[in-house]
Amino acid sequence: MGAVLSFVYGSAAYVFFIGTFLYAIGFVGNVFVPKSIDTGASGSLAQAVIVDLVLLGLFAVQHSAMARRSFKQWLTRTVPPAVERSTYVLAASLLLALLCWQWRPIPEPIVWSVKNAAGAQAVWAVSCLGWAVLLISTFLINHFELFGLSQVASGLTGSNLPKPEFRTPLFYRYVRHPIYLGFLIGFWATPVMTAGHLLFALAATGYILVGIWLEERDLVAQFGEQYHRYRSQVGMLIPSRRAQ
Repeated sequence: MGAVLSFVYGSAAYVFFIGTFLYAIGFVGNVFVPKSIDTGASGSLAQAVIVDLVLLGLFAVQHSAMARRSFKQWLTRTVPPAVERSTYVLAASLLLALLCWQWRPIPEPIVWSVKNAAGAQAVWAVSCLGWAVLLISTFLINHFELFGLSQVASGLTGSNLPKPEFRTPLFYRYVRHPIYLGFLIGFWATPVMTAGHLLFALAATGYILVGIWLEERDLVAQFGEQYHRYRSQVGMLIPSRRAQ
């Protein structure tokens, strides 16, 4: 029964993640959603900046803290190990939903605006490319394990997940963090950059750089010299490959 409940919990967390992730794409792009990064009541400038920075900070702290090995060890004293990743995904999705819901737009000043229709479409195409790179990259490593489904499915079937192995499929041969690269493209490629969108993009970029530093520290601890060698050969966010 515990395995069944874990699977239901993990599946529900994954479905909720998919919904919030798709909404977030529309939120950042100002398309297809009722409330986006540049719409809704804003209030005073000071209030908008404070609220937005708090929302971004909450997401960043959760996202980084819960990904650390020490937190995972603490969490699995309370919840079954099979749902540890699903719990992380659910917490991140809840905070992302909160951010989209409570975000205060700052429409002025407009930092840049692409007036030419063809130019605006080209920027949208670049943004879509970024989101596509992000999504494809999750499948290149292990999408369902990354978002907790493999763990709860293994608990249900009584099988064991394979041990982590260091691989560099497709995009990973040329950039160490294609998922983060996809996020950055999606955040920055917009035909209209408002002050609020700029605040979001700058804060998210800063968090991503800190997240990469923390993640690579964990990867070095896990894979040792193999990851050191990979880091010396492949660019972090700008695609490049250096011969050794």
